[in-house]
Amino acid sequence: MGKQAPSAPDPAQTAAAQGSWNSFTAQQQQAMNMVGQNTPYGSLAYNQTGSTTMTDPSGKQITAPQFTATQTLSPSQQAIFDKTQAAQGNLAGLAQDQSARLSSMLATPFKFDNQDAADWAYDLASSRILPQQEQARAALDRQLINRGLRPGTAAYAAEMKRMDQANNDQMNQLALNGRGQAFQEAAFTRANPINETTALLSGSQITQPNQSFTSTPQSQVAGVDYSGLVNQNFQNESRNYQAGMGGMFSLGGALLGGAAQYGLPLLKGRR
Repeated sequence: MGKQAPSAPDPAQTAAAQGSWNSFTAQQQQAMNMVGQNTPYGSLAYNQTGSTTMTDPSGKQITAPQFTATQTLSPSQQAIFDKTQAAQGNLAGLAQDQSARLSSMLATPFKFDNQDAADWAYDLASSRILPQQEQARAALDRQLINRGLRPGTAAYAAEMKRMDQANNDQMNQLALNGRGQAFQEAAFTRANPINETTALLSGSQITQPNQSFTSTPQSQVAGVDYSGLVNQNFQNESRNYQAGMGGMFSLGGALLGGAAQYGLPLLKGRR
């Protein structure tokens, strides 16, 4: 019997075998990269804590290990962590109490009374600005009289009117500035409890322990190209088979040619 031609590889079997190699490579790479550490801040350890089962496209059950990374702080770092957590708990309690009071405060809409702001500005002016204006008006009166401008004259009235207008402008400017300042104070009084509560909720943050560990070098394991190897082996076998068949045809042709040259009878099959 002659040599048979090589059979093409089964794609499903090849894919299943390639998947098994890929899974093995992934687990090997994971095991190489899970490096435990011991530092002055604590330790890092990897432990297998179970496994998971998956079904591949061919229906085969595949089991893969599962690991847990455990960080353990040193006694001094653990004490700092515990105190920080306790402080955060205290701040959270204060924020809870403060937020309860905010609910009643925010139930009342924010209001700003312009008249109150005007009264506040006038009260502020009464103690300092008004006496100064009176003194300036009296000084102007003396200056005008010394210059021969008596009350009742047009020139005297014009100068005093200019003084009164300047004093009114000063009071109006004071009222505008006072209103702006009064509004800012009212808004601050309204928002300050909210800002305090927000600050309490933010609390203080502890440095995460993993920041104390060094970066582990990552190993890269090249996967096995099983599908490529199977295909290459099939190509090699096919080439060898074709080369062998070509040699047999060449030998048969040579024998037939020699028989014809020397007049030898050719074998014929039985009928």
